[in-house]
Amino acid sequence: MPENKPKKDRRMVTILIIGLVIGILFWSSFNTAIEATNTENFCSTSCHEMEVNVYEEYMDTNHYVNRTGVRATCPDCHVPQETISKFMRKLQASREVYHHLMGTIDTPAKFDAERMLLARRVWRTMKETDSRECRNCHEVLSMDYDKQEPRSAERHEQAEELDLTCIDCHKGIAHRLPAEYDPEQDIPGESIYYDKADTSL
Repeated sequence: MPENKPKKDRRMVTILIIGLVIGILFWSSFNTAIEATNTENFCSTSCHEMEVNVYEEYMDTNHYVNRTGVRATCPDCHVPQETISKFMRKLQASREVYHHLMGTIDTPAKFDAERMLLARRVWRTMKETDSRECRNCHEVLSMDYDKQEPRSAERHEQAEELDLTCIDCHKGIAHRLPAEYDPEQDIPGESIYYDKADTSL
């Protein structure tokens, strides 16, 4: 016997409403998790390897304490603001969670042994994205070269002419440079440090 059309319509509406509720609950949970892991507190204290290594270094920089009181937190520099890019970065972080659980870089000695690889990975990403996270706070079009030190103004104008990006000249401003870093190999526009590094970590 054919099914009653109003019953069929009600079932379809019920399925759609349940699907919508499940979708909203999933997205809300997912977004809550993304935002909870996107704080300086999470970055600095939930991972021992960050707390005893790079976070301590960061606290001694102008990005942490400065005359204006504006602080760039870990996610400001390491997590994109745009939704899709942020989602992709969080997926990449699953590798970091694995290494956290395995204790790959949980001591200063282990971390320093991998510092160049980790730094090159961050530098390469910044180069590929035109220093996207730097530009959340620093915008070339908003720079007043007349208010900068003459040397800085000259360098910024040159960087603009040569189509360089922030990371070409500003490595090591929030974290200690790797011991293997050689400034002679890091000439802006000709740096060797953007080549694909070993990605085993």
